[in-house]
Amino acid sequence: MISAINSFSPFSPDSYRDKYAKKFHLHLLSMITSINDFKNVFFIGVAGTGMSAIAQYLKGIGKEVSGSDRYFHPGEPNETKEKLEAEGILCFLQNGEGITTATDLVVVSTAVEDTVEEVIKAKQLNIPIIKRAELLAIIARSKKTIAVGGTSGKSTTSAMLFDILQHAGMQPSIISGAGLTSIIKEGKIGNAKVGSGDWLVIEADESDGSIVNYTPKVGLLINIDKDHKEIDTLIEIFEQFKKNTSQFFVVNQSHALAKKLSANPAHNFSVDVNDDAAYHATGFKQDGFSISFNIQKSGGQSLITDHSSFILHSLGKHNMENALAAATVAHLIGVPLQTAAEALKNYEGIYRRHQIIGQKNSVWLIDDYAHNPAKCAASIEACQPLAKKVIAWFQPHGYGPTKFLRNDFVEEIRKALRPEDEIWMSEIFYAGGTAVKDISANDLINDLKAKGSQAFFVENRNDLVAALRPHFTEDCVLLLMGARDPGLEQFAKTVWEQL
Repeated sequence: MISAINSFSPFSPDSYRDKYAKKFHLHLLSMITSINDFKNVFFIGVAGTGMSAIAQYLKGIGKEVSGSDRYFHPGEPNETKEKLEAEGILCFLQNGEGITTATDLVVVSTAVEDTVEEVIKAKQLNIPIIKRAELLAIIARSKKTIAVGGTSGKSTTSAMLFDILQHAGMQPSIISGAGLTSIIKEGKIGNAKVGSGDWLVIEADESDGSIVNYTPKVGLLINIDKDHKEIDTLIEIFEQFKKNTSQFFVVNQSHALAKKLSANPAHNFSVDVNDDAAYHATGFKQDGFSISFNIQKSGGQSLITDHSSFILHSLGKHNMENALAAATVAHLIGVPLQTAAEALKNYEGIYRRHQIIGQKNSVWLIDDYAHNPAKCAASIEACQPLAKKVIAWFQPHGYGPTKFLRNDFVEEIRKALRPEDEIWMSEIFYAGGTAVKDISANDLINDLKAKGSQAFFVENRNDLVAALRPHFTEDCVLLLMGARDPGLEQFAKTVWEQL
């Protein structure tokens, strides 16, 4: 059978042959159902955040791991490549040379097309090809998995939960969508770590629907907001996530849409003391770059069974909710709230989530991953206690998503801005492809101006600092917001140099 498949050209239009090849490939995939079904795995697009995390995890549990990426170029330094190679992960140019007869599994991200040379080679060699989310689901079945879901706060909550479990001596593992500062300090990418314990914390992504692939022991739903998908579609996706969860399905009852999916209030949390969730956070205060609050666990007739005071070096009420979510899950699997509070006193944050770059010439510079309407609003509001004026800059990503969320962006940002605050935008980030460019970030700026906001458009972000200089005050925060664009980290460094 294999020799027969090999005799077929991958470009031939013969429908019988195509059906036969697809059927055979499905047969190959059926052989990969467990973490033990492969030894030598190759990642196409290994530099991506989600891909690099799984690659590092698999290397950490003893697999032979290699990969390629379109961002790897001969003679050009690449920090991600260097850190992967330091972990023993072989990195190649995306030309097919890394895939050999020794490769027994190939992993692709959603951005990798069938026309990529390595995909063609893998098919010619009859190597099973699976999506990143499918592999993560296989990994998740091998552990006691906590899947963190929601349209905002997944990375932060996952990091907080990992820190709590680690402080509690449970030696957890994590596969995250962002780098934890504590792990980055070890010289690693920071988005994965293998522990010797039973528990694995993963982010469960709803944006591509892959969240429905996971069958976790604990499912956590932080919130539901419009983000690339309509609310009805998101509800359906999270409903399936709930059905797939085997032990605790934990819901944020202070978020109206999430509350509708509650399985048991005894497992839920809230910032509204008047509802029947078992875990509550109260007494929020923000003092400079720190927040404080109390968390308590109530039993029948509101009897308090556990409580503790929390202090975190973070910003915003949304981070209180993230910490409450993490502490709730940890408590449900046996970690006292006091232990969670002790752990989060030392929480160091994650890459590009309200990352404080520093203060220069009376301007605080903060870099954030905010990219949907709710996240942008929360990010702006979190900065407001720091200064009398917040200047927020945002680079939308993708023409389709920006058009889909246009009205939501305008309304959420408008509500978040104080009269003295400003919103600036640069042109939409375009990653390539066949997108119809029928909207501009300037359209959103004009909408905001029409609603009375101080809104400004600077098409090329490299001109931002020069344009901003007359707008800086002695008590000011400059907040940079955006996602998906790999150049944003360097942009924040450039802005810092120019201040």
